[in-house]
Amino acid sequence: MDSAPASRSGATTASGELAGRTVLVTGASAGIGRAIVERLADSGARLVAHHNANADGARAAISGYPEGAAHLVRADLSTAGGAAQLWAEATEWAGRIEVAVLNAAVMPKVELDATDEEWDAALDLALQVNTRSQLTLVRRAVSHFLEGGGGSLIGLSSWAAQRGAGNANLVGYAASKAATAAAIKTVARAYATQGILAYLIAPGVVDTQMSASAGEDRGGRQAFLDTLAMREMVPPSEIAELVALLASGRTRHLSGATIDVNGASYIR
Repeated sequence: MDSAPASRSGATTASGELAGRTVLVTGASAGIGRAIVERLADSGARLVAHHNANADGARAAISGYPEGAAHLVRADLSTAGGAAQLWAEATEWAGRIEVAVLNAAVMPKVELDATDEEWDAALDLALQVNTRSQLTLVRRAVSHFLEGGGGSLIGLSSWAAQRGAGNANLVGYAASKAATAAAIKTVARAYATQGILAYLIAPGVVDTQMSASAGEDRGGRQAFLDTLAMREMVPPSEIAELVALLASGRTRHLSGATIDVNGASYIR
Protein backbone atom coordinates (compact mmCIF):
# COMPACT_ATOMS: atom_id res chain seq x y z
CA MET A 1 0.00 0.00 0.00
CA ASP A 2 2.93 2.32 0.72
CA SER A 3 4.57 1.87 -2.67
CA ALA A 4 5.53 4.52 -5.21
CA PRO A 5 2.87 5.66 -7.67
CA ALA A 6 2.83 4.42 -11.25
CA SER A 7 2.75 7.97 -12.63
CA ARG A 8 4.01 11.37 -11.52
CA SER A 9 1.18 13.13 -13.33
CA GLY A 10 -1.44 12.50 -10.66
CA ALA A 11 -3.63 10.57 -13.12
CA THR A 12 -5.47 7.49 -11.95
CA THR A 13 -7.43 4.84 -13.76
CA ALA A 14 -9.98 4.67 -10.96
CA SER A 15 -13.41 6.17 -11.44
CA GLY A 16 -15.13 8.32 -8.85
CA GLU A 17 -15.80 11.86 -7.71
CA LEU A 18 -12.10 12.59 -7.13
CA ALA A 19 -10.61 10.56 -9.96
CA GLY A 20 -7.34 12.12 -11.09
CA ARG A 21 -6.82 14.10 -7.87
CA THR A 22 -4.22 13.58 -5.19
CA VAL A 23 -5.32 14.55 -1.68
CA LEU A 24 -3.10 15.17 1.34
CA VAL A 25 -4.80 14.61 4.72
CA THR A 26 -2.97 15.51 7.92
CA GLY A 27 -3.75 13.71 11.16
CA ALA A 28 -5.09 10.67 9.30
CA SER A 29 -4.75 7.99 11.95
CA ALA A 30 -7.77 8.76 14.17
CA GLY A 31 -10.89 10.85 14.62
CA ILE A 32 -11.95 13.19 11.82
CA GLY A 33 -8.82 12.59 9.76
CA ARG A 34 -9.30 8.84 9.71
CA ALA A 35 -12.96 9.25 8.76
CA ILE A 36 -11.93 11.49 5.85
CA VAL A 37 -9.33 9.01 4.62
CA GLU A 38 -11.78 6.11 4.83
CA ARG A 39 -14.50 8.12 3.05
CA LEU A 40 -12.18 8.92 0.13
CA ALA A 41 -11.13 5.30 -0.38
CA ASP A 42 -13.66 4.67 -3.16
CA SER A 43 -13.56 8.20 -4.61
CA GLY A 44 -10.81 7.52 -7.15
CA ALA A 45 -8.38 9.84 -5.35
CA ARG A 46 -4.74 9.13 -4.70
CA LEU A 47 -3.93 9.86 -1.10
CA VAL A 48 -1.08 11.01 1.08
CA ALA A 49 -1.99 10.21 4.69
CA HIS A 50 0.00 11.94 7.42
CA HIS A 51 0.46 10.56 10.90
CA ASN A 52 2.85 10.96 13.79
CA ALA A 53 2.84 8.35 16.55
CA ASN A 54 -0.13 6.20 15.51
CA ALA A 55 1.20 4.37 12.46
CA ASP A 56 -1.15 1.42 13.02
CA GLY A 57 -4.19 3.70 12.87
CA ALA A 58 -2.97 5.29 9.66
CA ARG A 59 -2.28 1.93 8.04
CA ALA A 60 -5.77 0.76 8.98
CA ALA A 61 -7.29 3.96 7.56
CA ILE A 62 -5.77 3.39 4.10
CA SER A 63 -6.54 -0.33 3.99
CA GLY A 64 -9.41 0.20 1.53
CA TYR A 65 -7.27 1.88 -1.14
CA PRO A 66 -6.06 0.09 -4.27
CA GLU A 67 -2.42 -0.94 -4.33
CA GLY A 68 -0.20 2.08 -4.93
CA ALA A 69 -2.99 4.63 -4.46
CA ALA A 70 -2.16 5.62 -0.88
CA HIS A 71 1.07 6.60 0.81
CA LEU A 72 1.88 7.18 4.48
CA VAL A 73 4.13 9.98 5.70
CA ARG A 74 5.21 10.26 9.32
CA ALA A 75 5.99 13.79 10.51
CA ASP A 76 5.99 15.46 13.91
CA LEU A 77 4.15 18.77 13.52
CA SER A 78 5.16 19.79 17.04
CA THR A 79 8.71 20.35 15.77
CA ALA A 80 9.88 23.35 13.78
CA GLY A 81 10.73 21.37 10.64
CA GLY A 82 7.94 18.81 10.76
CA ALA A 83 5.51 20.49 8.36
CA ALA A 84 8.17 21.26 5.75
CA GLN A 85 9.35 17.64 5.92
CA LEU A 86 5.77 16.43 5.48
CA TRP A 87 5.19 18.56 2.40
CA ALA A 88 8.52 17.57 0.85
CA GLU A 89 7.87 13.85 1.31
CA ALA A 90 4.26 14.16 0.13
CA THR A 91 5.20 15.91 -3.11
CA GLU A 92 8.17 13.59 -3.65
CA TRP A 93 5.75 10.67 -3.77
CA ALA A 94 2.79 12.37 -5.40
CA GLY A 95 4.42 14.81 -7.78
CA ARG A 96 1.25 16.90 -7.84
CA ILE A 97 -1.20 17.52 -5.01
CA GLU A 98 -4.57 19.00 -5.88
CA VAL A 99 -6.19 19.10 -2.43
CA ALA A 100 -4.65 19.67 1.02
CA VAL A 101 -6.84 18.85 4.03
CA LEU A 102 -5.34 20.44 7.14
CA ASN A 103 -6.84 18.41 9.96
CA ALA A 104 -4.07 17.59 12.43
CA ALA A 105 -4.42 19.43 15.75
CA VAL A 106 -3.76 19.20 19.45
CA MET A 107 -5.84 20.46 22.36
CA PRO A 108 -3.51 21.10 25.31
CA LYS A 109 -5.23 22.23 28.50
CA VAL A 110 -3.70 24.74 30.85
CA GLU A 111 -5.28 26.84 33.58
CA LEU A 112 -4.72 30.59 33.57
CA ASP A 113 -3.24 30.33 37.05
CA ALA A 114 -0.76 27.60 36.05
CA THR A 115 2.94 28.21 36.45
CA ASP A 116 4.64 30.22 33.72
CA GLU A 117 6.47 27.08 32.64
CA GLU A 118 3.23 25.08 32.31
CA TRP A 119 1.48 27.93 30.50
CA ASP A 120 4.35 28.46 28.05
CA ALA A 121 4.63 24.74 27.28
CA ALA A 122 0.92 24.36 26.53
CA LEU A 123 0.74 27.54 24.47
CA ASP A 124 3.89 26.69 22.52
CA LEU A 125 2.47 23.27 21.67
CA ALA A 126 -0.89 24.64 20.51
CA LEU A 127 0.70 27.37 18.42
CA GLN A 128 3.31 25.07 16.89
CA VAL A 129 0.93 22.30 15.81
CA ASN A 130 -2.28 24.24 15.19
CA THR A 131 -0.84 27.46 13.80
CA ARG A 132 2.82 27.50 12.75
CA SER A 133 2.89 24.04 11.18
CA GLN A 134 -0.45 24.65 9.50
CA LEU A 135 0.74 27.95 8.06
CA THR A 136 3.88 26.29 6.74
CA LEU A 137 1.62 23.82 4.92
CA VAL A 138 -0.59 26.66 3.68
CA ARG A 139 2.47 28.46 2.31
CA ARG A 140 3.84 25.35 0.61
CA ALA A 141 0.43 24.45 -0.79
CA VAL A 142 -0.24 27.91 -2.23
CA SER A 143 3.12 27.97 -4.02
CA HIS A 144 2.50 24.45 -5.32
CA PHE A 145 -1.00 25.30 -6.51
CA LEU A 146 0.19 28.45 -8.27
CA GLU A 147 2.79 26.43 -10.17
CA GLY A 148 0.27 23.73 -11.05
CA GLY A 149 -2.68 25.84 -12.12
CA GLY A 150 -4.76 25.74 -8.93
CA GLY A 151 -5.83 23.58 -6.04
CA SER A 152 -7.95 23.46 -2.91
CA LEU A 153 -7.18 24.03 0.76
CA ILE A 154 -9.62 22.63 3.32
CA GLY A 155 -8.92 23.69 6.89
CA LEU A 156 -10.50 21.96 9.87
CA SER A 157 -11.17 24.81 12.23
CA SER A 158 -13.41 24.78 15.33
CA TRP A 159 -16.40 26.64 16.66
CA ALA A 160 -13.97 27.74 19.39
CA ALA A 161 -12.31 29.97 16.78
CA GLN A 162 -15.61 31.86 16.33
CA ARG A 163 -17.32 31.78 19.72
CA GLY A 164 -14.42 30.99 22.07
CA ALA A 165 -13.84 27.74 23.93
CA GLY A 166 -16.27 26.58 26.58
CA ASN A 167 -13.54 26.39 29.19
CA ALA A 168 -10.79 28.89 29.97
CA ASN A 169 -8.20 26.10 30.09
CA LEU A 170 -8.53 25.90 26.28
CA VAL A 171 -7.76 29.54 25.58
CA GLY A 172 -4.54 28.62 23.77
CA TYR A 173 -6.34 26.08 21.60
CA ALA A 174 -9.05 28.58 20.64
CA ALA A 175 -6.49 31.27 19.83
CA SER A 176 -4.39 28.91 17.71
CA LYS A 177 -7.42 27.81 15.70
CA ALA A 178 -8.55 31.40 15.15
CA ALA A 179 -5.16 32.41 13.79
CA THR A 180 -5.12 29.60 11.24
CA ALA A 181 -8.71 30.35 10.23
CA ALA A 182 -7.76 33.96 9.47
CA ALA A 183 -4.85 32.82 7.33
CA ILE A 184 -6.97 30.46 5.22
CA LYS A 185 -9.60 33.16 4.69
CA THR A 186 -6.84 35.49 3.53
CA VAL A 187 -5.64 32.90 1.02
CA ALA A 188 -9.19 32.52 -0.31
CA ARG A 189 -9.45 36.26 -0.98
CA ALA A 190 -5.94 36.81 -2.26
CA TYR A 191 -5.86 33.99 -4.81
CA ALA A 192 -9.50 33.77 -5.89
CA THR A 193 -8.64 34.59 -9.52
CA GLN A 194 -5.70 32.19 -9.65
CA GLY A 195 -7.49 28.90 -9.28
CA ILE A 196 -6.98 28.46 -5.54
CA LEU A 197 -10.02 27.59 -3.45
CA ALA A 198 -9.89 27.68 0.35
CA TYR A 199 -12.54 26.51 2.77
CA LEU A 200 -12.95 26.27 6.53
CA ILE A 201 -15.00 23.63 8.29
CA ALA A 202 -15.81 24.64 11.87
CA PRO A 203 -17.06 21.59 13.76
CA GLY A 204 -18.71 21.80 17.12
CA VAL A 205 -18.44 18.73 19.33
CA VAL A 206 -17.40 15.79 17.16
CA ASP A 207 -17.48 12.26 18.55
CA THR A 208 -13.72 11.82 18.90
CA GLN A 209 -11.22 11.25 21.67
CA MET A 210 -10.38 14.97 21.64
CA SER A 211 -14.00 15.83 22.46
CA ALA A 212 -14.07 13.16 25.15
CA SER A 213 -11.09 14.85 26.76
CA ALA A 214 -12.81 18.24 26.62
CA GLY A 215 -15.97 16.69 28.09
CA GLU A 216 -14.11 15.60 31.20
CA ASP A 217 -14.10 19.24 32.28
CA ARG A 218 -17.83 19.61 31.65
CA GLY A 219 -19.08 16.90 34.00
CA GLY A 220 -18.61 13.85 31.79
CA ARG A 221 -20.11 12.67 28.50
CA GLN A 222 -23.81 12.91 29.36
CA ALA A 223 -23.49 16.33 30.95
CA PHE A 224 -21.61 17.44 27.84
CA LEU A 225 -24.32 16.04 25.55
CA ASP A 226 -26.98 17.86 27.53
CA THR A 227 -25.43 21.19 26.46
CA LEU A 228 -25.97 20.36 22.77
CA ALA A 229 -29.16 21.17 20.85
CA MET A 230 -29.47 17.68 19.38
CA ARG A 231 -28.14 16.02 22.53
CA GLU A 232 -25.60 14.22 20.38
CA MET A 233 -22.12 14.79 19.01
CA VAL A 234 -21.41 15.24 15.32
CA PRO A 235 -20.37 11.91 13.72
CA PRO A 236 -16.92 12.18 12.10
CA SER A 237 -18.46 10.64 8.96
CA GLU A 238 -20.52 13.82 8.39
CA ILE A 239 -17.36 15.92 8.36
CA ALA A 240 -15.82 13.43 5.95
CA GLU A 241 -18.77 13.75 3.58
CA LEU A 242 -18.38 17.52 3.55
CA VAL A 243 -14.65 17.25 2.85
CA ALA A 244 -15.36 14.94 -0.10
CA LEU A 245 -17.79 17.49 -1.52
CA LEU A 246 -15.39 20.42 -1.14
CA ALA A 247 -12.47 18.40 -2.54
CA SER A 248 -14.46 17.58 -5.66
CA GLY A 249 -14.28 21.15 -6.96
CA ARG A 250 -18.05 21.31 -7.45
CA THR A 251 -18.51 24.11 -4.88
CA ARG A 252 -16.15 26.80 -6.16
CA HIS A 253 -18.23 29.71 -4.88
CA LEU A 254 -18.08 28.41 -1.33
CA SER A 255 -14.42 29.40 -1.36
CA GLY A 256 -13.71 31.59 1.67
CA ALA A 257 -16.68 30.24 3.58
CA THR A 258 -16.64 28.94 7.12
CA ILE A 259 -19.06 26.04 7.29
CA ASP A 260 -20.47 25.38 10.75
CA VAL A 261 -21.20 21.75 11.62
CA ASN A 262 -22.55 21.63 15.16
CA GLY A 263 -26.12 20.33 15.12
CA ALA A 264 -27.75 23.74 15.72
CA SER A 265 -25.84 24.26 18.97
CA TYR A 266 -24.22 27.46 17.69
CA ILE A 267 -26.12 29.45 15.09
CA ARG A 268 -24.76 32.75 13.75
